Amino acid sequence: METKAIATRPHCLVLSFPGQGHINPMIQFSKLLVHEGVKITLATTCFYSKTLQNVPPYISLESISDGFHNGGLGEAGTFKAYLDRFCQVGPPTLVDLIEKLAKLGNPTDCIIYDSVAPWALDVAKRFGIVGASYFTQNTAVNSIYYHVQLGKIKVPLIESEISLPSIPKLQLCDMPSFFNNCEDDEDLAVLGLATGQFSNVNKADWVLCNSFYELDKEVADWTMKIWPKFRTIGPNIPSVFLDKRIKDDEDYGAAAFKSEEECMEWLHNKPNGSVVYASFGSLVPLDEEQMREIAYGLRDSNHYFLWVVRTSEEIKLPKDFAKKSEKGLVVTWCSQLKVLAHESVACFVTHCGWNSTLETLSLGVPTIAVPQWSDQITNAKYMVDVWKVGIRVPIDEKKIVKSEALRDCIKEMMECEKGKGMKKNAMEWKSLALKAVSDEGGSSYKNMIEFVNSLFTCSQLEVIT
Repeated sequence: METKAIATRPHCLVLSFPGQGHINPMIQFSKLLVHEGVKITLATTCFYSKTLQNVPPYISLESISDGFHNGGLGEAGTFKAYLDRFCQVGPPTLVDLIEKLAKLGNPTDCIIYDSVAPWALDVAKRFGIVGASYFTQNTAVNSIYYHVQLGKIKVPLIESEISLPSIPKLQLCDMPSFFNNCEDDEDLAVLGLATGQFSNVNKADWVLCNSFYELDKEVADWTMKIWPKFRTIGPNIPSVFLDKRIKDDEDYGAAAFKSEEECMEWLHNKPNGSVVYASFGSLVPLDEEQMREIAYGLRDSNHYFLWVVRTSEEIKLPKDFAKKSEKGLVVTWCSQLKVLAHESVACFVTHCGWNSTLETLSLGVPTIAVPQWSDQITNAKYMVDVWKVGIRVPIDEKKIVKSEALRDCIKEMMECEKGKGMKKNAMEWKSLALKAVSDEGGSSYKNMIEFVNSLFTCSQLEVIT
């Protein structure tokens, strides 16, 4: 990668929570910083770092401890046990890493830390290092959790309608899933993680968010009044799919999964705008009944479909459902960005995780929303009612998406005027996403450059012209 010539480069330590939805955008932001002349060391947990493939050679990889070196969250058994242990052993091992880097002649000027690890800011302040919190969820969801942290939203929720500054009125069914399941210890642990992001954020030197200003101007403006150094710096997705600033940047470069290319060959042989792409992320498993309903809904839509089903989930597929047929193909993984960018893909049946949401908006692909957990519920609300790029599939009394409901939504998207309108809206968001990262006055680009310039100023370094 070409970088700007500099006398001495400021050094950022980028600390990511061990999960694909966290590390992907953070490493993508790191690539942009490297391109602007910043030195990057990426750190995550010992176990997770061993699973990463193809980390770019211009980014150093280090690790800290979560207390579970042999299996991470799986070894811990419960999310609560994992978080409790991580919060104990993470800070001292981060201290060790900072001291190690300094002894190697590579002192840290700034820690860009995953917002769900607020203790990293305390460590940064101990060393007199700039602390930048990086949020991997959208601005509206951040506002919800912030108001919980303030005590202005109570859990469990009593109100049926929630009113927050600069956000459309939300019903309970639009809130992150934890508000609907307040007696589950695991969900409460995740809710605590989400609200804990704001425990000390007022002390951060920068608050960065993987979104773009045009996507939610009102919330962004409100947030900047709370934290003057809040900046949107996204979408943080590989450059080839947006501004093409970084040559050959076609993937995140830190995937814990291997891609399958069979799906790309399959897509090449399909007509433009004829394929339904379905994927439900890398984290939340679907039960056997839900897998069956989705399988039949895709099959019975009578449209071409490409469905990503993780290896661990394949056993849940119905026995009479073919993984490869005249109309459909099931793969265990693929390059989602390449699939969404393919001209044969018409729409995306998605769980509405934030990374997937940003990717589909950035590539102009309308969505059929099947949210499952966490912020996905609120993201789906925005995709349908605010950004108007999607249809949300209704659920039954058991919170199951039935095959007939999915089939009908696919037909509505693929065959009706409503689908055409959503495609038009999606293409407009694609244009705005590209504009945001453009070096010709783009909002996210300007914010990123402002952040970079602050690093050079703090380090008293200068770019060589």
